[in-house]
Amino acid sequence: MSSEERTNTVGDVDVEIAVVIGRSRMPIHHLLRMGRGAVIELDANENDEIEILANDYPVAYGQVIVQGKRIQVEVTRLIRRPEVETLMRAQQPAEAA
Repeated sequence: MSSEERTNTVGDVDVEIAVVIGRSRMPIHHLLRMGRGAVIELDANENDEIEILANDYPVAYGQVIVQGKRIQVEVTRLIRRPEVETLMRAQQPAEAA
């Protein structure tokens, strides 16, 4: 396979990227009572490291950078493959015996 063919194959892969800025726990009835413009307090502050997910699996950590009206994410540390595989196994539901 030529390098051009490999590039085209990789270009056809869809990856969903998500950034976890913080988390919050609340009863569902509180969530259902919230209206437009409600604020949910997160367990993080502006200087905390954020988690970057690819297809719901952690792949990196980073930080949020705000410049004017632009919000950016800077990758500060990649998660090594063995760490990702360990996290993936931990997230999989246990099989019924």
